[in-house]
Amino acid sequence: MAIGDIIVGLDIGTSKVSAIVGEVNNFNQIEIISSVKTKCRGIKKGKIIDEDEVAESIAKTIQDAEEEANLKINSAYVTVPGKYATIVQNSATKEVKDKYAGISIKDVGASMMLVKDIEVPDGKTIIDVVPECFRLDNGEAVQDPIGAFTSSLTVEAQVILLDKEYLKKISSIFRKAGIEKIDGLVPITLAERNLVLDRNELTDNIMLLDIGAGNIDIGVFEGNKFVYTNTIPVGGDTITKDISLVLNISEEEADKLKRQYGLALKSFIDNDNEIFLSTYTGEAKTKTIRSSELIEIIEARIEEMFALVNKDIMVQGIKPRINNVVLTGQGIANINKSDVAGKIILNIPVKISTGRLVSTIRPGYRTAYALVRYIASKPFAKSVSSSIDTSKEENILKMVFERMKEFFYS
Repeated sequence: MAIGDIIVGLDIGTSKVSAIVGEVNNFNQIEIISSVKTKCRGIKKGKIIDEDEVAESIAKTIQDAEEEANLKINSAYVTVPGKYATIVQNSATKEVKDKYAGISIKDVGASMMLVKDIEVPDGKTIIDVVPECFRLDNGEAVQDPIGAFTSSLTVEAQVILLDKEYLKKISSIFRKAGIEKIDGLVPITLAERNLVLDRNELTDNIMLLDIGAGNIDIGVFEGNKFVYTNTIPVGGDTITKDISLVLNISEEEADKLKRQYGLALKSFIDNDNEIFLSTYTGEAKTKTIRSSELIEIIEARIEEMFALVNKDIMVQGIKPRINNVVLTGQGIANINKSDVAGKIILNIPVKISTGRLVSTIRPGYRTAYALVRYIASKPFAKSVSSSIDTSKEENILKMVFERMKEFFYS
């Protein structure tokens, strides 16, 4: 981490845009200086359906962050749904002229440039390189090769590609929002990994499921290796809509009932209470149901969610390699026994995230905070700071003269 760097992380979700502005302090920790969020209705099932709506939400979020932090924000990092990202496993070897000189940061940078020298498919572009490990000439794998004596250095890494059309669209939205520069783009589950997983899970074969309002983002990791990511277009709002439709009530009441009686499996009901539906629009003026009827609706949708995930990882052929599943996200935060339901459908151990830092960050900001932490901890990057003016009144033209961000290793 670079002490003093200020990093702006922006998470664009189905229901909201959230931002964290964090500064790396003298203890190499992220100090939050601003955390804001704004409702957003411009995205549906993971697709941007209204660019202007999303741009307005981003502009409002940035404005609020500026007011809170007393900064002028000219750029930001942003999360991207897994469905738009592709992971390419690659390795590259750099010969070292003098094995007794020790590996330098320049050697590492050169090897990282080599590893991203791949044939990029049409319609894709490179957005990140994630080093998994470095191998010395004796075959030893190390995380930090600086200073090591070796005649060659091999880097094993994941090259992250992004759909060009999505990049074009998100860049257009940022311009409309008055933000001319995107510092970097990171798949959601890659950003979240170090926040939501326990220490022992970081070395295991894990599937991370972030269940949000409108999407489930999938991330599969084999230790440090980022194996697979995708997005399933269902989430917490889908459950709310089901309740509203089946019971003929408003979505507001449906959401309230989901939060109050949220249970993933009818078999765990302790007391089958009566529920009076205050916004019922059927032929009868009023209606009362049993809580079991409500939970049956929730259970059906939860089962479908996990069934869709199960189908996806089966098609990809990666299910046999997954040892454990970790759940996170506000879409299931209030639905008890969702981990049990997941284990039944997936036939893999499932648990709610117990990452050490998860409970310290408010749910609505976790992904944006995770993004800031991910960027701050990028190894061997020369600079990670976003473009910031310390006074909002300073000339915005300063941004034009700011050196190009070396987000990639060069």
